[in-house]
Amino acid sequence: MPKKTPVWFRQRNYLHFDLPIGYRSAKKLVTNPKKVAENSFYPFIHYVIKSQKIEKDSSTGIIETLPPKKRPISYAAHRDSSIYSYYAYQLTELYENELTKRHISNSVLAFRTLGKNNVDFAKFAFDEIQKRGNCSVVALDIKSFFDTLDHGILKQQWAKLLGKHKLPKDHFAVYKSLTRFSKVSRDKLYEKLGISIHNPKHNRYRICEPEVFRHEIRKSGLITTNTDKFGIPQGSPISALISNIYMMDFDENASRVVEEQGGVYLRYCDDMLFIVPNEFRDDIQRFAERSIKNLKIEINRKKTEKRKFVLKGGVQISSKPLQYLGFTFDGERVLIRSAALARYSDKMKRGVKFAGATMRKRNEIRKQQGLPPQNLYKRQLYKRYSHLGSRNFLSYGLKASKVFKSRAIRRQLKPLWGRLNKKINNEPIL
Repeated sequence: MPKKTPVWFRQRNYLHFDLPIGYRSAKKLVTNPKKVAENSFYPFIHYVIKSQKIEKDSSTGIIETLPPKKRPISYAAHRDSSIYSYYAYQLTELYENELTKRHISNSVLAFRTLGKNNVDFAKFAFDEIQKRGNCSVVALDIKSFFDTLDHGILKQQWAKLLGKHKLPKDHFAVYKSLTRFSKVSRDKLYEKLGISIHNPKHNRYRICEPEVFRHEIRKSGLITTNTDKFGIPQGSPISALISNIYMMDFDENASRVVEEQGGVYLRYCDDMLFIVPNEFRDDIQRFAERSIKNLKIEINRKKTEKRKFVLKGGVQISSKPLQYLGFTFDGERVLIRSAALARYSDKMKRGVKFAGATMRKRNEIRKQQGLPPQNLYKRQLYKRYSHLGSRNFLSYGLKASKVFKSRAIRRQLKPLWGRLNKKINNEPIL
């Protein structure tokens, strides 16, 4: 293996139907178009992440727990992932050149190596609103984005990016594996093979031998194939990029129309933001909805936001705070969404409660051994739920407060340290 591996290669060690693949083997595979065209792609392994949705009623202050949001995740076999990564690497260079050529590099925000995050993108948007003083903002959300991408349009856009009338055989094989993809439920698969969901890698380097896959898994009925003419798996190393490629013409047209109106267009995955003079607000919404419909995807009207910002007495105010990328903005103040704070509190309470239950079990054993009880391991809890950790909600919020120069965000975060300590101190360990 070279001292520094190329950006497209990453050693993956998760369990799948094949063994992990090293750099040299991966390179021989992915740089040979004939091998890629003839590759037999394994089914994706599929599972669902459920995130608790919480909403705060602004009029009553009551926090309501909503049905959990389900996010499907699919991960590819090791050889297949190497192919996806390499072709994503190749297409990324072409895509970035295309964005520059079309003058829309500043409009497309997600799934690109820009050295920025949601905080930076939100700040850019809010600064643009403040700069204009009087303006309107239309925020639109694409419904079930990855699940509804039309295969015909995707193939056309992919070929266009390559400068071809149709996809070469190797690219077509990759395209076909992502459109007519097969998948198998991780939990059902583990159950059939007697694999522990909590410790699946115990004495294993792959889920099963090829013979077991061919003669048992294929015949088990666990594998399903996408027969629709739309939808791609969410989670492969190339899925995010090709969703951007799919939107390429729309992004160019939207950026041109909004720029002609003296505004700004931004898209972060399925979230679109149009900042325009007030007189163009309804026109831009109609344009966007019509153009999105032509792409055979759909706007989630429940998430549509229209906000009017005006200057009064030298102060910018809004008809209602705008929500964007986890923050709210009313013309003056930037805040973290109250739902995000409520979600953090709920997660923190459950985390401390679980730590307490674990320690009570340990102390019961220690008691039987004649040993004194132990207190909660606070260090790990602080790392997960306080500013003492480097990658958690609190540290993210503090960084956001610095970027936005927002005392309001710091005031939002200030009580959380006390609440964490109170929860820890009140959690029984005996």
